Amino acid sequence: MVQPPLHELLATARVVALPLVTRFRGIDVREALLLEGPEGWTEFSPFAEYADEEAAVWLAAAIDFGWSAPPAPLRDRIPVNATVPAVDPDSVPAVLGRFPGCRTAKVKVAAADQTLAQDIARVAAVRRALGPEGRVRLDANGGWTVDEAERAVHALAEYDLEYLEQPCATVEELAEIRERTAYLDIPVAADESVRRAADPLAVAEAGAADLLVVKAAPLGGIRRALEIVERAGLPVNVSSALDTSVGLAMGAHLAAAVPELPFDCGLGTASLLAADVTAQPLVPEHGAVPVRRVVPDPVLLDRYSADEERTSWWLARLERCAALLSG
Repeated sequence: MVQPPLHELLATARVVALPLVTRFRGIDVREALLLEGPEGWTEFSPFAEYADEEAAVWLAAAIDFGWSAPPAPLRDRIPVNATVPAVDPDSVPAVLGRFPGCRTAKVKVAAADQTLAQDIARVAAVRRALGPEGRVRLDANGGWTVDEAERAVHALAEYDLEYLEQPCATVEELAEIRERTAYLDIPVAADESVRRAADPLAVAEAGAADLLVVKAAPLGGIRRALEIVERAGLPVNVSSALDTSVGLAMGAHLAAAVPELPFDCGLGTASLLAADVTAQPLVPEHGAVPVRRVVPDPVLLDRYSADEERTSWWLARLERCAALLSG
């Protein structure tokens, strides 16, 4: 990757603050910094709590997508799942209604402010809404201990789960819960143990997961993610990090280049945004999103521009992360 000079990055940088339809990951507004490179618009949007060393990997991904042509696509549409935040059961139909045609739902569980009983009620509501033919997967974001995960899996197994994503935080815990619940035949997926790990291949080498969830931005870009997929030798799903449609386009190009795509991907999350940077957002249509670049609308960039304080914060972060990459 040839890194553009800082002044080139700053020349097109736009910081936006987009409201969410419902609270997600503890936030009500998603902030992102958009850049325009020779290949098109790209996104730098690591979550605010991430340290610069981790955020710099996201900048490498943004530069890769904006300054290099993506790999040749193997498909032009990506089937996607609905994403159900930690909402109450009565809100589930409205959330699913924002994902037209999606046959799969990823349900958030194990939130620190929620109980297992609330998780069970939410998953039951999703299963009722999707019917017996729908696919239901759970995402715990590493929120359970091994014992808590085992109890939860037993309680939720009756809802015919497609897989359980990151039930525990560490690779060792994933291996243990996978062994304890093997008889239930519910695959274990690794997400944070790939994208937030010093060695993203460690979980595969330890036999701690049945599949990997890969995200372009946290892994340093499309090419780096494809290298991990090839070396891991496990089935993969491609997901996003609550990106704007510009960032989702990067994820869609990654999904388009993965040799095998057995799962509906987590790339429909623009439906969780109450606003976007384009009048043609990458939201699901008939259960899929197209593989295409996204060009922001100048009017929307102005309308949802972050305030001066937050813009300064993001530009300073961009400068620090660029220095880390060049160093």
